[in-house]
Amino acid sequence: MRTVIAGGHGQIARLLEQSLAERGDEVAGLIRKPAQAGALLALGAEPVVCDLESADVADVARHLEGADAVVFAAGAGPGSGSERKDSVDRGAAVLFADAAERAGVRRMLVVSAMGTDREPPEGTDPVFADYLRAKAAADADIRARTGLDTTILRPGRLTDDAGTGLVSLAASTGRSDVTRADVAAVLVALLDTPATAGLTLELVGGDTPVAEAVAAVAGGQD
Repeated sequence: MRTVIAGGHGQIARLLEQSLAERGDEVAGLIRKPAQAGALLALGAEPVVCDLESADVADVARHLEGADAVVFAAGAGPGSGSERKDSVDRGAAVLFADAAERAGVRRMLVVSAMGTDREPPEGTDPVFADYLRAKAAADADIRARTGLDTTILRPGRLTDDAGTGLVSLAASTGRSDVTRADVAAVLVALLDTPATAGLTLELVGGDTPVAEAVAAVAGGQD
């Protein structure tokens, strides 16, 4: 299986790349800076320099040709303003989906965020509110595409603790923490479970093994 990951130098992306490479899959990560290439090579992933804020759909599609699945795990990141929340968290996600369709890749996973299914509450930090709106717009755009088999994953508050392998995964979980390692493990399982296409799922730490949690939500599609 060949998977291409947008935001390839991000923390979750690197964990995912390592997991896929260790089991023998081909994995490539799109990165903005050539200096980030070494980190991906060390994990067994192919670095592909491609800035989703400046590339056009043909450029991105060329990098996705031959892939079995794509994962959007990019983000403007802490310290970025509202403009980049829109250009990356919305614009780059939509561009990546456009490119997947052009390249003929149907399977897509999107790492989104909780709180994007409603208008941000009054008093929310304005930049964070714009981030949630950007994520919501991207999710809605991608979810509506009939040319993609998409699963949208909305993790809770991310931590750098060691993965537990135990999660709660459902359409609605309630708010809690989840380790980045467990997010990556769930992404691997989702890639292996095409029956989860069409689902939007929340993810937090829990008491169900990852494989069982993913199988349960896939079974709910029957």
